[in-house]
Amino acid sequence: MVTRNIVIEPLTKAAFARYGEVIERDGAELRLINEGTTDRLHRLAKVEVGAGRAIVSIFHGRRRSFPLTIAMMERHPLGSQAFVPLHAADWLVVVSDDPGAPEEKTLRCFRARGDQGVNYRAGIWHHPLLVLAPTQDFLVVDREGEGENLEEIWFADPVVRVAAADAQASLAKP
Repeated sequence: MVTRNIVIEPLTKAAFARYGEVIERDGAELRLINEGTTDRLHRLAKVEVGAGRAIVSIFHGRRRSFPLTIAMMERHPLGSQAFVPLHAADWLVVVSDDPGAPEEKTLRCFRARGDQGVNYRAGIWHHPLLVLAPTQDFLVVDREGEGENLEEIWFADPVVRVAAADAQASLAKP
């Protein structure tokens, strides 16, 4: 079995646009509210809920072992899912925009800074939460309601890995 290490790319709005939105201060529309005492960074992401309703949760992620084998992916066909870190620690995002089952050659891995979140568009394949700190909390906005909004796929022969050295190197980058 041939193993391919996935390259960790910096998370940018342009590179991530086909998968959803990067949630960050850079480039945000600024509106002063509350008698000028509060900055509102307006409309950072579009929440897709279809016939459901938006809910807000906190996910408490724990670091996995490296090298990390990408053995499965998931998607939410009925709504978007946004992750906003509550701690300033880098984390990883693995995605694919295959319309059917994702193929290993289409997987991309992004290093998100601790001040960047993501909003996966409905139907975008992504790996569950990948934190680099021992633990990390995220504010999550997603859909609740009628219908099956979770699909998972497990690879028969996982061949894509995120190497420990690459993950650690990504932590060292500013």
